[in-house]
Amino acid sequence: MRIAVARETEANEPRVAATPETVKKFKALGAEVVIARGAGIASGIPDAEYEAAGATLADQVGGDADMVLKVRRPSAGEIASYKKGAIVVAIMDPYGNDAALKAMADAGLTSFAMELMPRITRAQSMDVLSSQANLAGYRAVIDGAAEYGRAMPMMMTAAGTVPAARAFIMGVGVAGLQAIATAKRLGAVVTATDVRPATKEQVESLGAKFLAVEDEEFKNAQTAGGYAKEMSKEYQAKQAALVAEHIKKQDIVITTALIPGRPAPRLVTAEMVASMKPGSVIVDLAVERGGNVEGAVPGQVVQVGPAKIVGHLNVPGRLAASASALYAKNLLTFIDTMIDKKEHKLAINWDDELIKATMLTRDGAVVHPNFMPKTAA
Repeated sequence: MRIAVARETEANEPRVAATPETVKKFKALGAEVVIARGAGIASGIPDAEYEAAGATLADQVGGDADMVLKVRRPSAGEIASYKKGAIVVAIMDPYGNDAALKAMADAGLTSFAMELMPRITRAQSMDVLSSQANLAGYRAVIDGAAEYGRAMPMMMTAAGTVPAARAFIMGVGVAGLQAIATAKRLGAVVTATDVRPATKEQVESLGAKFLAVEDEEFKNAQTAGGYAKEMSKEYQAKQAALVAEHIKKQDIVITTALIPGRPAPRLVTAEMVASMKPGSVIVDLAVERGGNVEGAVPGQVVQVGPAKIVGHLNVPGRLAASASALYAKNLLTFIDTMIDKKEHKLAINWDDELIKATMLTRDGAVVHPNFMPKTAA
């Protein structure tokens, strides 16, 4: 059983799919591990540490591997170098990328999308969305504080009192909850909003104030999987009016709202941005999906009227060492379910709910029901 860990080819991707710790665990499971030279440098992991953990280094990896581990979906060039029947595990970003999925199917690869992991108790340690969003929420506050030209906590000095910053978190998923906790630790006065009623108690448990139009639609605004439902135009208008009034008084706003498979919902309009105080900051964590904030520019920090809008790409990657450590552990835990511990070889249970939920391609076809070609479906 040969596992290859590829070097990421995207310019904006510093993370790596394995750490020396997970290499040791894979070795204990009977795997031979090959790491692309320099794969971990951007995450603070030199090649020597991988070698010390028992990995072999190579300039090119994947050609003879039974399994390839990546952070991002492999490019066409990478796919061409993998052997037929190889297993590829990565964050695949399958929505709207039908051609890329077909390319993996045509190459005979068995591919798994880590972000499709079901949110069940057994899979918590494999949940890459949570592990990476947690870091993104933390980093969003740090980035917001760095752009904000004042102190975050209230400071009482002989020269006068510095008031605490007001932080408003929009979207209370994993990223939002971590943003609330981080902003509170830095001394801000924190409010938060979400369309899911279950989040109100979570927000208040972290010491923040909850803001929402709490009508009948709000009480039923959550899917069985725990995600936010898309709200009616009427509700969106009422919520927008409430937010518009609140946002005028805020110093730092962090938006985190994403619905899987859909463009990011617009939460902050140009009019709301224009109404904010001079020197205020908005951090848009959904900028890669179209953005929650009107005027956000992917990959840039822009001044729009009185406010700076922060649109950093790949925010978990801005904490590459921590993000890689968590992602590598997510992968290890998932792949552990595919290995026969006695025989030290791959033994995938194709009926396992984790396998069914995450598998995109197998035996030359796209097999995930959400992404199969319409004729096949």
